[in-house]
Amino acid sequence: MQIMNIKSPGGYEIPCAHTLTGGEKDVVIVSHGFGSSKQSSTALMLAEGMGAHGAAVFAYDFPAHGDSPVDGEMLTVDRCLEDLGAVERHVRAAAPGARIGYFGSSFGAYISLLYVSEYPHAGRRVFTRSAAVEMPKLIRDSRTPEQERELREKGFVLFGAQYGYTRDLKLTRAFGDSLEAHDLFARWQPGAAEVCMIHGDDDRVAPYEAAQRFAALSGAKLITVPGGDHRLSIPGAPERVLEEAVGFLLKD
Repeated sequence: MQIMNIKSPGGYEIPCAHTLTGGEKDVVIVSHGFGSSKQSSTALMLAEGMGAHGAAVFAYDFPAHGDSPVDGEMLTVDRCLEDLGAVERHVRAAAPGARIGYFGSSFGAYISLLYVSEYPHAGRRVFTRSAAVEMPKLIRDSRTPEQERELREKGFVLFGAQYGYTRDLKLTRAFGDSLEAHDLFARWQPGAAEVCMIHGDDDRVAPYEAAQRFAALSGAKLITVPGGDHRLSIPGAPERVLEEAVGFLLKD
């Protein structure tokens, strides 16, 4: 994948990794999960798999993730949405004839779904993997009493390698407030996009039952992976993710 930066509306650089040449019929914008990065195993799998069908992949780092030059002070839901908008504008300028689709993992799925509900967008399809549709609740419930105390006293808490993140993540009170202000179930706009979700029924991070409720609300197709965990790492699951994403995002 090629590496480049584009300018965020927030004034910082957004690190990106892509396979775009400009002549593709389809470009898939990839939004990674919480604590992950633009070059996650899923993004790399998509780059290879989509490329085999003539489609490009364009992935990027959220603020405070991957190679982002800013820390958690710049991490809010609104900035994530603005950065996805900046990425889409770049893709549309670089490949003006391409059809755009969105692929989001976990937190990136939450952002992608909010984005098509709240922002002007060219893409008409969103594919989600282990969508964290209840992201405000997940973050709220994940904090220990000690972390709650730190948040009150310091204004932030640090989440690090013990959670499997690629770098320490500073989560501020402003980030928590921005999540609470963006309830996906309340903000979803019917007809915003066609949605297909793949989710494991043994997901202990983003509960399967929440995915079912969002699918019912949005009319999304929900593909169930029996025994699938949040990372969908059980044998055969990554291949199923790729197969279903290709079939949905690249269909005529």
